[in-house]
Amino acid sequence: MKSFDIARLRLQNQGLAKFRFADPGDSVTQLGAVQAQDYAGAKWALGQRIQNATDAALDQSFDEGTILRTHLLRPTWHFVTPADIRWMLKLTAPRVHAANAYMYRTLELDKTILKRSNAALAKTLQGGTQLTRTELAAAFKKAGIDANGLRLGYFMMYAELEGLICSGPRRGKQFTYALLEERAPKVNTLKHDEALAELVRRYFTTRGPATLQDFTSWSGLTMADARSGMEMVKSQFVSEVLNGQTYWFAESKPPAKKKSPIACL
Repeated sequence: MKSFDIARLRLQNQGLAKFRFADPGDSVTQLGAVQAQDYAGAKWALGQRIQNATDAALDQSFDEGTILRTHLLRPTWHFVTPADIRWMLKLTAPRVHAANAYMYRTLELDKTILKRSNAALAKTLQGGTQLTRTELAAAFKKAGIDANGLRLGYFMMYAELEGLICSGPRRGKQFTYALLEERAPKVNTLKHDEALAELVRRYFTTRGPATLQDFTSWSGLTMADARSGMEMVKSQFVSEVLNGQTYWFAESKPPAKKKSPIACL
């Protein structure tokens, strides 16, 4: 396997060399999660993988809740489906909380105030209410909670990581939040090992050839997690060593060597 083989297979497996996915929900399901810090760019990261995608159709999928936007994997927003959000949060949220621990301490967000902020959000958003961040800041103030500056952002992220809230439909160009239990009906979750194996399987199926280090950078999980997950699913993949690194992918063999304008990814 050469560098251009890695590039070609990645383009193919990610649905960039040819249309691979049926719709936004199918795209996010197969990819597992898609970074969505920048909404406009993220929705077209999906759109370019779907034949005849339109801006309106992508927005509709988001507004209807076919795809949700929340903090998971790493301390950033990702698109994820309602069917996957709970097990993925359960698997990755502890690592994100650990990454946020310094800011929690710096902003004086202890367990007591975080519990109060979650209770205020639950009360404010119950009954299908969907509010913007500015409106929720006012609700915090009414509840006697200081949510100025960065504190507001970390209150919201904490609630997302705890599975309390997620994205609601957009209101014009503004984003709203909603209660997760009202936005995504509960489904059976996966046990830890099942969730880890599933996340590893989806990543290497759609991002391979890739290394375990690639997976840890994407997922925020540890190398021990990556090794354990791959051990559970490695029968579904093959591996090649290039420049001392082991790449895992779902193809039975690398493609035939051809000239390619792409040297590497």
